[in-house]
Amino acid sequence: VRTLLRHLLANVLNFLGIKQLYEMKLIHVQSHKLLCQICEVISNSDEQERTDSHVYGAIIRAVKSGIIEFVFEMLRENPDLVWTNDKRGRNLFSLAVLHRQAKILSQLLELHLSTTRTCSLDVNGNGMLHMAGMSERSTMLNRIPGAALQMQKELQWFKEVETIVHPMVREAKNNDGLTPRELFTNNHKDMLKMGEQWMKDTATSCTVVSALIVTIMFAAAFTIPGGNKQDDGLPLFLHEDLFMVFIISDALSLFSSSTSVLIFLGILTSRYAEDDFLWSLPTKMIIGLSTLFFSIATMMMAFSATILIMLRGQSWIVDPIICLAGVPVALFVMMQFRLLVEMFISTYGPGIFDRKIKLTFN
Repeated sequence: VRTLLRHLLANVLNFLGIKQLYEMKLIHVQSHKLLCQICEVISNSDEQERTDSHVYGAIIRAVKSGIIEFVFEMLRENPDLVWTNDKRGRNLFSLAVLHRQAKILSQLLELHLSTTRTCSLDVNGNGMLHMAGMSERSTMLNRIPGAALQMQKELQWFKEVETIVHPMVREAKNNDGLTPRELFTNNHKDMLKMGEQWMKDTATSCTVVSALIVTIMFAAAFTIPGGNKQDDGLPLFLHEDLFMVFIISDALSLFSSSTSVLIFLGILTSRYAEDDFLWSLPTKMIIGLSTLFFSIATMMMAFSATILIMLRGQSWIVDPIICLAGVPVALFVMMQFRLLVEMFISTYGPGIFDRKIKLTFN
C-alpha cells in the first residue's frame, strides 16, 4: 500500500509540475553555492591565475548574456573585476549598454558609483553613450514586438544613458568623427524606416475599420429600430430602456470611431522623426487603438439592444445572436490588446534603469 501511495504521489507531483520546480530550485541553490566557492577561490588568486582560468572572459560573457547573479557575486567578492576590459577596450559598463542589459548596468552603477568607468573609451574612441548609439543584435531587443516599439526602446536607452554619463562626453566624437547622436542616427536608419512602415501599415488598416464603423453607426442613427410614429415622427420605442441603450451606444461608437479615424490620420501624416517614436507616435497609436476597441464594443452593444427590441420574447434566437456579437470584440482583444498593453507600459511605465540608482548616481 505504501509503495502504491508513493507511486501515486509521485505521479501527482509530476502532473502538477511540482517535482520539476523542486528540481529547478535545487539546481539553483547548488549552483549558487558553487558560484560562492568559485568567488572565494578567485579572491585568493593573482592576476596570472585569473587570466589562465579565463575569469575575465567569463565575467564579460556574463555581462553580455545578462546573468546578473553571476556578475553580482563576482563583483561583490572581487570588486577589482569592475576594471575588466574586452579585447576592444570596452569595460563592463559599455558592454552592458551595448548589449542592452539594463539590470546588469543598474547593478554596476549601484556597486560602483564612479564617473571614471562611464567616461572611458574603447580602442575606436567610443564612449558609453556611443555604445547606446550602436545597433548590436540583442535578445532583449528581439523580444519587443514591432519595429516601432524597438525604435522606441532604442531611443529610451540612449536618453537614459545620456543622463548617467558626464556632460562632457555627450558631444564627444569617436575616431570616425561621429558624436553619439550621429552614430545613433547612422546605425538606426533601417530600423527607423521599418518602424515608419509598421506604423503606417497599422494606421492604414485601422483607419479603414474605423471609417466603416463611422458609416454604419451614422446610418443606424437615422434608421432606428421600430421606426417612427406617423403623427409626430418620434421613435415608437422612445420611452423604452433598451432604446436608450441603443441611442447611447450608437452615439458613443460614432464619436469614438471618428476620433480613431482622426488619430490614425495624424499618424499617417506624421513627419516620422527619430524623437517622434519616443512619445508622440506611440501615444497616438495607444489612443487610436483604444478608441477603435471602444467603438467596436459599443457598436456590438447597439446591435444587441436592437435585436432585443425587435425580437423580444424570442430568447431561443436572441441569446445566440448576442453571444455571437461578442466574438468580434473578443477577436480584437486577442489580436491587439497585448500590443496595446505593451505599448502603454513601454511609453508610460517605469524607466529602463532603477530610478533610485540613477538619482543616487546623478
